[in-house]
Amino acid sequence: MMKSFVAIVSLLFTMALPLQAATDTEKSLYERLGGVFAIAAVVDHFSDALVQNPIVGKTSQNPALREWHTKNLDRLPGLKFMRTLWVCEVTGGPFKFSPTKPGKTHLGLEEAHRNLKISPEEFDEVAAELGRSLDFAKVPAREKGEVLAAFAAHKNEVTAGYKTK
Repeated sequence: MMKSFVAIVSLLFTMALPLQAATDTEKSLYERLGGVFAIAAVVDHFSDALVQNPIVGKTSQNPALREWHTKNLDRLPGLKFMRTLWVCEVTGGPFKFSPTKPGKTHLGLEEAHRNLKISPEEFDEVAAELGRSLDFAKVPAREKGEVLAAFAAHKNEVTAGYKTK
């Protein structure tokens, strides 16, 4: 069910106006989420949950993900910072994301994830974990859907390094 939801939301998102283009009377998604502190709290919860997730975390069947979540955790605080900046920008906030491994677009994620060889199914599990973190933070359904859509719009980039066997 989550896969089809993410696919539908992704399709709707790619057909919709950019999230930054809120009307004059409506607050941006960034503002509706509660700004940088609320976003950072969700990213913190999400990032810690990913480490523990059996599909994409420290016990993952994917050797690259397993290694990252066991041998590179000293980088986790910086990753949380980068994820927070990315979410702030993609939701229309005042902060600008500056990638350490630039993709084809400013917010592109393909190069940052290529070596992790993330499968479409693993991406879907990360999206599900993000959904659980949004639920934990009691993010309203509308905003949750918009955040998941923004994330889903980058699925092809994040899974660019995956090769089917």
